[in-house]
Amino acid sequence: MALPPDASGVPSEVESGQAAAAAHHHLSTSPTTRHEDAPASDRPVGGVAAFFDLDNTIIRGASAFHLAVGLRRRGFFGYRDFVRFAFIQAKYLLFGEDAEQIDEVRSRGLSIVAGKSVAEIAAIGEEIWDEVLSLRIFAGTQALLNRHLEAGHQVWIITASPVEIGELIGRRLGVTGALGTVAEHRDGFYTGRLVGDLLHGRAKESAVATLARQEGLDLSRCYAYGDSTNDVAILSSVGHPVAINPDARLRRHAREVGWPVREFRGRRRTTARRSMLTASWAGGAWVLGLVLRAARRQLRG
Repeated sequence: MALPPDASGVPSEVESGQAAAAAHHHLSTSPTTRHEDAPASDRPVGGVAAFFDLDNTIIRGASAFHLAVGLRRRGFFGYRDFVRFAFIQAKYLLFGEDAEQIDEVRSRGLSIVAGKSVAEIAAIGEEIWDEVLSLRIFAGTQALLNRHLEAGHQVWIITASPVEIGELIGRRLGVTGALGTVAEHRDGFYTGRLVGDLLHGRAKESAVATLARQEGLDLSRCYAYGDSTNDVAILSSVGHPVAINPDARLRRHAREVGWPVREFRGRRRTTARRSMLTASWAGGAWVLGLVLRAARRQLRG
């Protein structure tokens, strides 16, 4: 089995004989999951997995916002909605997650895709990966993710973002699978409603517990990585929690309980706080630039 992580939160070594890599598949019994079931006899009991939050843990900022930018450029919604999404993204980069804002983005996002083809949105998602998302992966997080795969651990993305985004990024990064919020669709078109609830906070913890039972995982040997105080539930459910790019509340909590903290948002200056603010303001400035460019195009139009 993998030994406990070193101070950096990375698995330090693996005993000989452990599988080189976990099978790549998706679960299907939870409404927030996609997968093909494997026979129970094929699943190792007491297996190890690493669970990665997506937004601001794997990708800088909110992945759903980057999808919104791509949809806006393709005429899916208007300038006013774009400014609203950009404002929420900037606040997220500067101050962390806010439950009310998440609900607002979810509700408006569902209304935007209602009646749209699942295949069309999926194709746009692939384009947005190439245009934006692939450029916003934290190199430090990807290195951690790769080390888990090399150690033979399962690696799962656990996100409140649409499961399609989690699956897309998971495929590109070569992980085992993804759990995310599921938008209902019928006959290949989105209905504008959710299947189940937003995969957030305690819902993440519950989904991981279900996943662990189905996959034969020993949560006391598993790892979890998150950036927000909303990830405390899932971080607390595993034996090896690590805070990555934490917001102020998670950073404080991690310090109190002794969790490792990793900062991948920018070069560390005199303190981690200065590094966090520098990277966050840079992200906020990037969002503001998008809004200003969109406004200029609107005026010229």
